[in-house]
Amino acid sequence: MTEERRATPRYPLILVAEMVVEETGAKAVARTSDVSRTGCYIDTLNPIPPGTIIQLRFRQGGESFQTRARVVYDVSPMGMGIEFVDVNETQQAILDCWLSVAATEG
Repeated sequence: MTEERRATPRYPLILVAEMVVEETGAKAVARTSDVSRTGCYIDTLNPIPPGTIIQLRFRQGGESFQTRARVVYDVSPMGMGIEFVDVNETQQAILDCWLSVAATEG
């Protein structure tokens, strides 16, 4: 049995993930399969290398969550783990609202 190492719970939440690699400006669109207060897992056949810093945006219900993020790990060709970086209070409140709904629907 694997011990859960995450500090915050993950919730099944499918969101369109719009990504821009900060260093190159390369753009990609994929989708999340689960999200927490501090990160997410993005399903993609073309994961971005670990350590890469990206600009990440999700939209849902007329609201938008945007933050810098770092690719923590990749599982080629299935997806990648993302850690949110520099989330401001307004953006965190939006994400917390979405997660609250996901927690009750899960």
